[in-house]
Amino acid sequence: MQKLLNIAVIAHVDAGKSTLVDAMLEQSGVFGSHEVVQEQVMDSDAIERERGITIYSKNCSVNYDGIKINIVDTPGHADFSSEVERIIRTVDTVILLVDSSEGPMPQTRFVLKKSLEIGLKPILLINKIDKPDRRVNEVIDLVYELFMDLDATDDQLEFPILYGIAKKHIVQYNLDDEGKDIRPLFETIVKHTKVYPDKDDLPLQLQISSLAYDDYIGRLGIGRIYQGTVKKGQTVMVSDAEGKTRRAQIAGVFTYKGLNRTETESAGSGDIVLVSGISDISIGETINQLDNILPLPAIKVEEPTLSMNFLVNTSPFAGQDGKYVTSRNIKERLEKELEVNVGLRVEPTASPDTFVVSGRGELHLSILVENMRREGYELAISKPQVITQVIDGHTCEPIEEVIIEVPDEYSGSIISQMSLRQGEMVDMGEDRGMIKQVWYVPTRGLIGFRSDFINMTRGEGTMVRQFHGYSPMKGEIAQRQNGSMVSTEAGVSMTYSIFNLQERGQFFIGPQTDVYEGMIVGISARSMDMEVNPTKNKKATSIRSAGKDEAMRLVPPIPLTLEYALEFIRDDELVEVTPHNIRLRKRYLKSHERKNANREKNMVQ
Repeated sequence: MQKLLNIAVIAHVDAGKSTLVDAMLEQSGVFGSHEVVQEQVMDSDAIERERGITIYSKNCSVNYDGIKINIVDTPGHADFSSEVERIIRTVDTVILLVDSSEGPMPQTRFVLKKSLEIGLKPILLINKIDKPDRRVNEVIDLVYELFMDLDATDDQLEFPILYGIAKKHIVQYNLDDEGKDIRPLFETIVKHTKVYPDKDDLPLQLQISSLAYDDYIGRLGIGRIYQGTVKKGQTVMVSDAEGKTRRAQIAGVFTYKGLNRTETESAGSGDIVLVSGISDISIGETINQLDNILPLPAIKVEEPTLSMNFLVNTSPFAGQDGKYVTSRNIKERLEKELEVNVGLRVEPTASPDTFVVSGRGELHLSILVENMRREGYELAISKPQVITQVIDGHTCEPIEEVIIEVPDEYSGSIISQMSLRQGEMVDMGEDRGMIKQVWYVPTRGLIGFRSDFINMTRGEGTMVRQFHGYSPMKGEIAQRQNGSMVSTEAGVSMTYSIFNLQERGQFFIGPQTDVYEGMIVGISARSMDMEVNPTKNKKATSIRSAGKDEAMRLVPPIPLTLEYALEFIRDDELVEVTPHNIRLRKRYLKSHERKNANREKNMVQ
């Protein structure tokens, strides 16, 4: 049996996880001398590269001193926390990566807590020690405090400490050492963690912790073999979360060799494998031998907390730059997403052109939409809605724990805003001149808050959110104060009309932009919607009036990102998403249709 170790790299967003894995792959000789290696090679998704975050956990392996080390690069964002929780069940140790200046961040706390609960003994790696504002000793003290807060055992508190600059592929034992490579990290992993015991002769026990999809071989289950061996062509018994069993056949077995998936005839205990051939395999299911059913404890997948409608694009510009525009196209794409995205739910509605899509948060859902538009899809999206639950006869809503760090001068504004959003402050303190606040806030109160937060703190604050639980419905939460500027005409926007209208609001569009009737072109300065004509041009005359024809200065338009658009819209508005454009529109494009809809809504109320 080959010696095996499984490790996960955990940290908050932008601490250098993916960069560290790059270094481990390169220095273990995974890449050939002829290969050009791109940075953050594990972040293969285009959005991951742009945002500098890891969305999907991925696997790879390296060989060191005769030991195969499977490495899992885990997400750091709170919307993907359930993915982290599943992954750390499959590993023998975790490398806790902490920035030498920032110290342990709120997201680090969640992942570390889960690691300690299942008995893992972490390795601490203080990264970015070349920073001029590093405070290494203070950061180490903060990590010890965090471990004690999370009820770490005495054994877990004896963690080894390493220092590094992942970007330069350097890890060292002591702060004053002159690092050359990352060999100290490999040596520490092997010394600190016992290789997986040989359990090949025991009955098969393989639990699925993640899913993948291949266009040729279908759904793949990814999981660790806790004991026994799994073979290609083997008939097995699959146990689900409810204890029900079904027969299935393993069509193929794959393991990781470097970054590549390699097919093999069999794999043994301790290894992370992919199995094909079980089309309905799901997260948490256990694969056993036919005559020896030994299900492992079920893995709970977090329930969605937010939903939005995905609709066929019906705007006048529909089909202009999208390849996939029909309800059948959208339905097939969502069904494909369900094969691997276990936190997602898709439900049909009375209309064949509308689907209710539910997920774990705004980021979770907006990344799906962003991927779809890049693939050539056109669709319209409604305002996100929270998903309530009835608990003990009470309607309860999802609550999030929000940890905010802001300079002192913005602290009062945050308290005021959070109170308006029915937030409850549970802790407040000061750290390095920054005020740290911890709040419990209804999820619906946070829709639309991120952009407000950035503006309020002038980009100097940080905010981390994660699902906390359910609580009886809080009171009313004030919605967006300003109305929309809605175009009454179809055509091309003109400098003249925008210049004359910009005192009445802020625009999302600049001149020479195609617009249609019912399209939202800006934010009104008033609380009511305002109907405007952005296509109006100056009448041509032969007389020039002195001083009137100076250059018209336009305020730059507000850039429309997908996140901002989803935060901005109201219940009667939609986001139109196409491969090259994000537009805002009224659900009913014509003025008289909107008036009729409002009248009917008021009569119902």
